[in-house]
Amino acid sequence: MSQALRISEIFYSLQGESRTIGLPTVFIRLTGCPLRCRWCDSAYAFNGGQMIELDGILEQVAGYPARLVTVTGGEPLAQPGALALMQRLCDANYQVSIETSGALDVAGIDPRVSVVMDLKAPGSDESHRNRWENLDALSAKDQIKFVIADRADYEWSRLSIDQHRLSDRVGEVLMSPVHGELEPKALAEWILADGAPVRMQLQMHKYLWGEEPGH
Repeated sequence: MSQALRISEIFYSLQGESRTIGLPTVFIRLTGCPLRCRWCDSAYAFNGGQMIELDGILEQVAGYPARLVTVTGGEPLAQPGALALMQRLCDANYQVSIETSGALDVAGIDPRVSVVMDLKAPGSDESHRNRWENLDALSAKDQIKFVIADRADYEWSRLSIDQHRLSDRVGEVLMSPVHGELEPKALAEWILADGAPVRMQLQMHKYLWGEEPGH
């Protein structure tokens, strides 16, 4: 019997952030998350969803024209079957990425997958959940993201980048402001003043479709 995962939604949209921003992408949003970040924008995925076997997930993905697939949540790694899903997607010649909080072990992820790991700053109320050992499993194909709520979050992130030599570990370090809370211009000015080794990003999908699920 094929393994099944609890899926919140599978949808086709433009990637709103990370290295592939702007590219047509199929998103597989898994249900469930052990974290409760204060600014979470996908709390609707904490519960509900429906069980779908891997074959059924791959069939739905194949119905869209994109070859980019992002596995997201919630926290997708909260379901152990996410590892098998990503392997199946890679075997089907999709370019696969996963959006993960970094609170759960990433070592078992298929090496063909690009990991986009969100290190939680103090403003999230979940910074104590960061699993720093995960950094040793990352490489140049991966990305680390910081979501910044205020100046204190920015300073914490800059210190983390320096202390853990994050720019040497991964292909890109990303920073984005909490949408609707931190003025993007302020973050841009902090980055420029420091010459910080990061790529600033905005969540493009929110400017196009707002908070509407399925985008």
